[in-house]
Amino acid sequence: MQPVQSVAIIGAGNMGSGIAQKTAQEEFDVQMVDREAQWVERGQSIIADFLSEAVERRIFSPQQVADIQGRITGVIGTENTSPDTDLVIEAVFEDFDIKTAVFNALNEVCGDKTILASNTSSLSVNDLSAASGRPDRFVGLHFFYHPAKNRLVEVIPGEDTSAETIARTVQYCRGLGKVVILCKDRPGFVVNRFFVPWLNEACLLLQEGIASAAAIDAVAMKAFRIGMGPFALMNLTGPPIALHSTDYLAEQLETPRYVGAENLREMVAAGDQWEIGEDVDCSEEAAEIIRIRLLGQVFAVAGQIVDEEICSLEDVDRGAKVGLRWARGPFELANRLGIDESKSMAEDYCELANFSVPEVWKRNDSFDFSYVDLAVENGIATVTINRPEAMNALNETVVNQLGLALDKANSDDSVRTIVLDGAGKAFVAGADVKFFVDKIRADSFSDIYDFTANGHVVQDKLESSSKTTIALTTGLALGGGLELALSCDYRIGTRKTQFRFPETSIGIFPGLGGTQRPARISGIPAARWAVLAGNFMDSKTAADLGLVTNLVDISEVESTIRTLDSNGKPENKYTGKPANPDSKVVQFANSFYSDENIATVLAGNCPEGFDSEDKAVSRQMKSLSRTAPIALSLANDLINAAGNTNLSDGLGQELGNLETIFSTDDALEGLSALIEGRKPAYQNS
Repeated sequence: MQPVQSVAIIGAGNMGSGIAQKTAQEEFDVQMVDREAQWVERGQSIIADFLSEAVERRIFSPQQVADIQGRITGVIGTENTSPDTDLVIEAVFEDFDIKTAVFNALNEVCGDKTILASNTSSLSVNDLSAASGRPDRFVGLHFFYHPAKNRLVEVIPGEDTSAETIARTVQYCRGLGKVVILCKDRPGFVVNRFFVPWLNEACLLLQEGIASAAAIDAVAMKAFRIGMGPFALMNLTGPPIALHSTDYLAEQLETPRYVGAENLREMVAAGDQWEIGEDVDCSEEAAEIIRIRLLGQVFAVAGQIVDEEICSLEDVDRGAKVGLRWARGPFELANRLGIDESKSMAEDYCELANFSVPEVWKRNDSFDFSYVDLAVENGIATVTINRPEAMNALNETVVNQLGLALDKANSDDSVRTIVLDGAGKAFVAGADVKFFVDKIRADSFSDIYDFTANGHVVQDKLESSSKTTIALTTGLALGGGLELALSCDYRIGTRKTQFRFPETSIGIFPGLGGTQRPARISGIPAARWAVLAGNFMDSKTAADLGLVTNLVDISEVESTIRTLDSNGKPENKYTGKPANPDSKVVQFANSFYSDENIATVLAGNCPEGFDSEDKAVSRQMKSLSRTAPIALSLANDLINAAGNTNLSDGLGQELGNLETIFSTDDALEGLSALIEGRKPAYQNS
């Protein structure tokens, strides 16, 4: 499958320019196309302003901004889109006739392999596909505003969209670091299906005189744990969008309840915004009515989405958390409130809206969530940790489900290779820190031990597998995520790869093999450099150390998987030395963290022969000064043990020292400080 490399965006407005910017940020070649030069220039100006702000906030350097802008080519006229473009995304007005006219022009100029996509929030993808002239190479995309910031995108295949088109489009979206929801073509798709009626329901509550706009916003913010209520959100995005969207859903779904409220209709006609004010007071009775109505509406419609198999219940929740930035999705909210109460709310709204109660609500037990996916194709099993809303962080549920998926893959005789992947922009961003804090405060160390020991068991399913095992570390891998990757035979990295062991800076040591496997892969001094100071490793550094085994371009990932599948397991996974001894980082690590210097370093002093004013040296000393001394000492002892033990015994020593580190005050302080967003104050106790 040829990956998408060149992209054209038709329409240089706020949404189109945002998609173009994000695409260029991720190093795709981009054409930004509009009818007239003034509109192209306006789009370029929007991008320039956005990036200028990013420079001020130190998100990008001036050179990075210049590089991003250099990858965007302005094009006047759809007919001048490059014919060999891999993917063309239409981002013009939400008007069927205008969009189909664009696709007619594109179908004339674009090559046979070009994929056409429509960025639509409401129109039928199947209807657009039929009008596109190439229904097999057509797909719907729904980016969320602002596309350069919001991580969610809904991918909507048409009935005739080919599997290759879907795969290439999803790969492109993942290349943008997006959280992808693959869903059926139904009005509103996923997020807007429950979010737009939620906005209208707030309008109806106001119209009925239940409470003021400010009070409704306040109750909604508390019930959903969100930063803005429905009226503030409508003022931000514009009431006309809310009215258009809810009327569209009312028509398409034949649901009178969704017809735009009269007060919303009057607001739009007058060109005004909601007067929210500061009057948040309302009676407990009114607050309960608001709470039940808004929650019940979301529960009922979320149930319809699952019943209609538009997407999974996990993706419904994911859409709410990533796209709308809710603290919890509908089904997580239901579990938290209690199924009986949540079901009652859903049933009440169904009666109000004249809905049938969705089948998913005909239950008495809580919802279970799946966070690990398994797919087998051509002898390659892909195991995907699919919890991108939490950066795929490892908790008890994820670890257990991962173990079961690996059992299935290992027992499947048709499988030659297991590929471990993470959804979204991260591979795995460590373990769930709140779990450790809660268990320490509850004096439940045994739960910490059991969780970690189970992690070792799951890792061994990769370590000892007869299959070739590959970690697709094409994004962020921290702590437990990096440890998980290192239990695989190979680790594929790209320019987006970032590794780090942050444990010593948060009061603990890496307990899932982090003191053992790096030393056996890269040697003890290099492992000290990586683990003790918690140094960030970019893709090149990780490859020089040998922690990344295959550093490739994003477009080469699939072919690299096929090559490794063909090659089979490596002869010697643990070489005990860095892959590139000539690397400056490697040379520094081997000398600064040598056996002769390590005692001096741990004492907080600069080793003899090093200049404390040197940037590399001062950076190390500063990083080490921010670690917990007890964690630092224990981590070093365990790294040293890798030199005179086999892997099994070394891992056993890690587990044997867990209670020692987790019983310290510094462990609780470091972990708590991370959650609370403050600097820890270690006492070496």
